[in-house]
Amino acid sequence: MFVRIHTHGNEVILAACDEDLIGRTFEGGGARLRVSETFYRGESIPAEAFIERMKSVTIMNLVGEEVVSIAIAEGKVSPDNVMEIGGVKHAQVVLL
Repeated sequence: MFVRIHTHGNEVILAACDEDLIGRTFEGGGARLRVSETFYRGESIPAEAFIERMKSVTIMNLVGEEVVSIAIAEGKVSPDNVMEIGGVKHAQVVLL
């Protein structure tokens, strides 16, 4: 999976996606999701490192079956809050 960290003021944003989705655009249900290289493509890391990264951020933007499933398994995302756009899982999380 690709993971990239962005900072905006006091917010630390984790952008993560399954590697096979990078550079693609998905549409469905009146929504469009662009998995851009500039936002998502950072380090290619294993699941264990992704789990650690999730612990130190305030916002997460997650795309793909693998990335979203790990976030659900770790209790960071409720399955009820996952949307699908063009058959691709997507979740946005703000940690308070």
